[in-house]
Amino acid sequence: MTAVVTGSTQLLGVIGCPIEHSLSPVMHNAALAALADTSLPYIYVPMHIEPTDLKQAIQGLACVGCRGFNITIPHKQAIIPLLCDVSATAKAVGAVNTVWRTEQGWAGTNTDVQGFLSPLLSLSRDWSQSAVTVLGSGGAARAVIAACHQLNCAHIHVCGRNAAKLEQLQADFAHASVAIHTHLWDSLSGLMPETTLLVNTTPVGMHPQRHQSPLTMDQLKQLSGDAIAYDLIYTPNPTQFLQDAEALGCHTISGLEMLVQQGAAALEIWLGQPAPIDVMRETLQAQLP
Repeated sequence: MTAVVTGSTQLLGVIGCPIEHSLSPVMHNAALAALADTSLPYIYVPMHIEPTDLKQAIQGLACVGCRGFNITIPHKQAIIPLLCDVSATAKAVGAVNTVWRTEQGWAGTNTDVQGFLSPLLSLSRDWSQSAVTVLGSGGAARAVIAACHQLNCAHIHVCGRNAAKLEQLQADFAHASVAIHTHLWDSLSGLMPETTLLVNTTPVGMHPQRHQSPLTMDQLKQLSGDAIAYDLIYTPNPTQFLQDAEALGCHTISGLEMLVQQGAAALEIWLGQPAPIDVMRETLQAQLP
């Protein structure tokens, strides 16, 4: 059912650049429609915000009465100095993905850690013996690192192309007592044979670049047969990265469940009541090819 927008409709949304691919509006609006006892009507909209416009944009959202919003690439770290309060989880991660209004201003947290962990916790694995390789060094990678630390993974390796970002990542997590090892992209091949959990946090392979992958098939062939390949991208589903990994016998996980679980946590913050997770998941599955 299409939401009826009136003068009392409350605004929620997601900001990013790009944002056209996002299925968060479909998922959240289905959840809002299912919550018949919500005290006020809500609508959730996508908003394309250029990095240079971020400060002005969130000031504008406050002025128009927006109740809260999600943040995706590339704003998850840049938004932190613009918030009046940041949760301990978000501070540990160094990135924010969910924001809500307070009397003092915008407050933020990170629900990506919870979302990322959900499908992994359903597997029978001894994570203390796992070696994780994280592709990318942005805000999403930070959430993955924090999550893998919670799993007590034996080794956490992070590969990126920007040496300065990797150095900053290493320094930030050293303060949080999380032992990580950072590597430039050229060192990736040497890590693959020992990797048991490979996570793509880069945007490579995201719609409309559906035939691209962050790794070549030759690189993926170095993984062991029982390795897990996890792509945080959920559209297309599966990505080329996951198609290649599955063809080699790896267990694969798409970003769909992470999206559902982190979205449900955000909705509970905004509305103060449990989110209809099954509705959110089924709505997303119906949208994906």
